[in-house]
Amino acid sequence: MLTEGDLLWEPGPERLAAAHLTRFAEQVGVAGGYEDLWRWSVADLDGFWRALASWAGIRWSAPPSAGLAEARMPGARWFPDGTLNYAEHALYPPVGVDKDGIAVIFAREDGRRRRLTWRELRTEVAAVRAALVEYGVGRGDRVAALLPNAPEALVAMLATASLGAVWSSCSPDFGARAIVDRFAQIEPTVLFTVDGYRYGGKAFDVRDTVAALRAQLPTVTTTVLVPYLDDDATLPDAVRWPDLLARPATHTSRLAFEPMPFDAPMWILYSSGTTGLPKPIVHGHGGILLEHVKQLGLHLDLGPDDRFFWFSTTGWMMWNLLVSGLTVGCPIVLFDGNPMHPGPDALWQLAADEGVTCFGVSAPFIQACAKTGVEPAGLDLAALRTVGSTGAPLSPEGFAWVYEHVKADVLLTSLSGGTDVCTAFVGGAPTLPVRAGVIPARLLGCAVDAFDAGGTPIVGELGELVITAPMPSMPVGFWNDPDGARLREAYFDVFPGVWRHGDWIKIDPDGSCVIYGRSDSTLNRGGVRMGTAEFYRVVEELPGVFDSLVIDTSAAGTEGRLLLYVVLEEGADFAEVGPRLRETIRRELSPRHVPDEIVPIDEVPRTLSGKKCEVPVKRILAGVPVEQAVSAGALKNPDSLNPFLPRR
Repeated sequence: MLTEGDLLWEPGPERLAAAHLTRFAEQVGVAGGYEDLWRWSVADLDGFWRALASWAGIRWSAPPSAGLAEARMPGARWFPDGTLNYAEHALYPPVGVDKDGIAVIFAREDGRRRRLTWRELRTEVAAVRAALVEYGVGRGDRVAALLPNAPEALVAMLATASLGAVWSSCSPDFGARAIVDRFAQIEPTVLFTVDGYRYGGKAFDVRDTVAALRAQLPTVTTTVLVPYLDDDATLPDAVRWPDLLARPATHTSRLAFEPMPFDAPMWILYSSGTTGLPKPIVHGHGGILLEHVKQLGLHLDLGPDDRFFWFSTTGWMMWNLLVSGLTVGCPIVLFDGNPMHPGPDALWQLAADEGVTCFGVSAPFIQACAKTGVEPAGLDLAALRTVGSTGAPLSPEGFAWVYEHVKADVLLTSLSGGTDVCTAFVGGAPTLPVRAGVIPARLLGCAVDAFDAGGTPIVGELGELVITAPMPSMPVGFWNDPDGARLREAYFDVFPGVWRHGDWIKIDPDGSCVIYGRSDSTLNRGGVRMGTAEFYRVVEELPGVFDSLVIDTSAAGTEGRLLLYVVLEEGADFAEVGPRLRETIRRELSPRHVPDEIVPIDEVPRTLSGKKCEVPVKRILAGVPVEQAVSAGALKNPDSLNPFLPRR
């Protein structure tokens, strides 16, 4: 019988010798195994990251005067005086590629396919870059996008980055409220959008959403429409994407790259806490470039001979990691649609058709494949070398399913990190064995520890995942947080000077670890995080709803149920309110966040200070005794917990 820690795979001599990680270790002169390399990488951060920049062939417009100039957190200073541009490395990767070779492969759930060569990709980026210049976009300006995972999103992002402007995107299945809550904070001047999208065999027109969005974004002066459902689609006062690309080339449309400081803002991602609006997290050109080159080149072992796929939408950080495959010269595979349409083997068939070598999905997707009886092993997966899993902890059974039903000779790498750093902290490596339910290592340059409640490092026990030393891809800051107060509150309020991430982790003496899910109450559905505050704003504005409490019961290995408890206004009929709640959440937030169950209750449990007891209720539902989950003296009304207690 399978148990956690059972050996499932280990690399053979040929794979060990050929791994980029092996050659990097030789170049930096670190003998021994992976753990020795990791210990050096976190003990000598300056030496490690300078060595990585050299190994990766980073092209500096102006050379930096140091590596890590100041190691404080927050506020570390990386590569001062150095300038570079992320887009230059994505379009002209230092490894060198055939300009007529494939750079991008796109597939949509309805069968539409498209390929772009490196030459074609550069040509389209140059055209969009020239258009953005005409629209007045320059260094520091924000460009927002409501686009699916399609080539147009990639092209627009790279054009934006090439100018030193700041990119931010949402998936078109987000509701109007969720989009406005994000984009209104950053005041974009240009908006890219589609007319609609396809999902599960259905078409969804989003032009009404776009009209509502534009009405609430007064800073937007130009809208660019990408016809996606209908090639002839139009939008009032919008420039059509085909017309933008079709304009004659001039000297102003030549591809160029604005030299940017290492920490200059490049894109803004969003990660929601339990209070307030979604946090607009600013990432820099240099930090993202270096971190992604490390993650993709060393840990995923990618290069020009690979094809890299990860299922994602443009609203999830995995899209940003996916498109960074270009920075190591690796062709990328984009997919848009339902990952199980027209059948549960759709993505596996895509991997077979396109010769994918690194296939990334979420842990719940792997669990779903196992439940539906999919047999990818029957497809031609000869090219497949690596399977990636993230978004939630993967159970030992999920690990075993991959080796039994996908491919026996494959590296399964389970990753855990976050939008906050746009990468992983812990994961696999091509030189390490794979054991059921276990993440093999802390990643290079990531000083990961488990802390007990008092801030003491612990080994072999469950603790808070913390980062004790800076990483280059830690946020440059939050947008509109000039004194850094919101940033410090988000990560450094529990252990001053130490990053607390909000996950439970157990680290064993050999450096391997297991993630046990979120230690806070952030909703994590299919890898897309949403704060409960966002959720409540939509739910509690609905007529008939007085108060509410939402609980995501996800735990290690599986995506749990999303439960919504509502206190109705006097005279409201639950039979009417319940269906309207589901429709409103689907429309205003996303289909992923429609509750599995809506339950009427008399009162939401709150602390004496008025905070909703999300974490205590989640723990009670998971079986934790109530006296261990929360102190009765901290509650306004201890009896309000009764609906959540086990029935006797």
